[in-house]
Amino acid sequence: MKDKKLTRKSFFTISAVSAAVVGLGVFFGIGNNEKKKTSKAADITPKAPKRSGKSVRESARSVPVLTETDVLVVGGGPSGLSAALSAAREGVDVILLERYGFFGGVITQANIGTTSWYRYKDTIDAGGMCREFETKAKSMGASIDPFKAMRKIPFVTGILEDEGLIVDGEPTYEMLDSELFKHVADAMLIESGAVPVLHCLAVGAIMEGNRIKGVITESKSGRQAILAKRVIDATGDADIASHAGAPFRKSPKDKLMEVTTNFSCTNIGYWPFMFDSLTNTKKMKDYGLQTSGKEDEMASTVMATPFEKGKKAGILEKDWDIVGWWSGLTEDGDILSMDAVHMHGIDPTNVLDLTRAEIEGRRRSLLSMQALREFQPGFADAKLRNFSTSLGARESRKIKGAYNITEKDVKNQARFDDSIGVCPEFIDGYGQLYIPTTGRYFQVPYGIILPQKVENLLVAGRCVAGDRISHAATRQMVCCMVTGQGAGVAAATSVKERRSTRNININSVQKHLKNQGVRIS
Repeated sequence: MKDKKLTRKSFFTISAVSAAVVGLGVFFGIGNNEKKKTSKAADITPKAPKRSGKSVRESARSVPVLTETDVLVVGGGPSGLSAALSAAREGVDVILLERYGFFGGVITQANIGTTSWYRYKDTIDAGGMCREFETKAKSMGASIDPFKAMRKIPFVTGILEDEGLIVDGEPTYEMLDSELFKHVADAMLIESGAVPVLHCLAVGAIMEGNRIKGVITESKSGRQAILAKRVIDATGDADIASHAGAPFRKSPKDKLMEVTTNFSCTNIGYWPFMFDSLTNTKKMKDYGLQTSGKEDEMASTVMATPFEKGKKAGILEKDWDIVGWWSGLTEDGDILSMDAVHMHGIDPTNVLDLTRAEIEGRRRSLLSMQALREFQPGFADAKLRNFSTSLGARESRKIKGAYNITEKDVKNQARFDDSIGVCPEFIDGYGQLYIPTTGRYFQVPYGIILPQKVENLLVAGRCVAGDRISHAATRQMVCCMVTGQGAGVAAATSVKERRSTRNININSVQKHLKNQGVRIS
């Protein structure tokens, strides 16, 4: 996704970076954008369909079985891709079902290639698929050194080394190219022996008592069934768990985390933007976030001022949540991921809410670009390059599991006998921010991927069991990959050892996970 990138979530010492770039600002003669005529945001709220209140009865019919498999993974995002690959490597038959025409989930749908931006020199994570996605992408030319562009500025390399973001001359993480990662995911699946099925939506669960036997799908091929010995729900919204009757919770719409329309930009003035970004930073404590304390003095290159000015000028509505977290500044003048448009009161399981948010998100993105052109140095001639393929959702259904992880667990380095991997103390949501710079981590228990009341179903990704604040940790891509890989290995082990997922030998699962390079403790 990104070439010669500068990540929006790089933290560094304000004073040192400012000193490094002030001279550049003078040298390049950087000034403010010329003010242009502003315009009022137009409302294009879509018309909602009338509710009829009626219902129809479907006739009973036989549904053809498309195929049968040992393990069926529904959803091809970071968790589902991890689950399918890890299960296939255990020697069982695997199908990965995805509703879009490509795999990768939020990485490829929402242009989020910074899967590991949290990683500093002393950060401890599980390794496994999270690391493998980076190394595989790098070997295929589909990842980027996130600090390559930044290091053109004098003294910055030393600052990044001091901050623990560069070790022995190499960055602590790789950014994934969101477009090329679509091909990387294809290649990894084919190499593993897993069977990909794209453009196919799971719309129901096939049950025998309380035991799941497969799913009903809809596609251009019509209504078909896929039978499986084990099913992994990696839909993000616990769709299959819901269809199967597994208990779940979902906060009211006004309490759910926001959804986002990401977009990318082109024709940006590299040096003016770089100078402004590095000299107009704020500390994390300025945002009123609850932290562990160590984050308060960290600086962020988040863009807020142009949007605040855009509101005063009438370009943006005053109550809109517009803050620019950007990733992927290239020397060619592109920003390949602008996470700015945040919309609240949207239920990701409600089709009308999703429709409204998709349309409104694109409108707000265009108006945000107008504000950037008028008030952000370096954006005078910038253009919107593309919208994300789909909304980025952060929260919807959460299963009730054999164990429900808690805020206390994720903030106090919890340890579990049924650990399927470790996750750094990385908490981002609900006004809280904990960055794992010191090596603190919690173990992820198998119990949070095991839903209540339904047999041979596992759940991976952001819909695993837990309370509100723990979700700010388990929703992160790094944790989604841990639960995905854990679910994949557990499902495969369950099939091979002829045990149900509820009665699995956790020691055996942990052994296989370690063999796949996962840190358990």
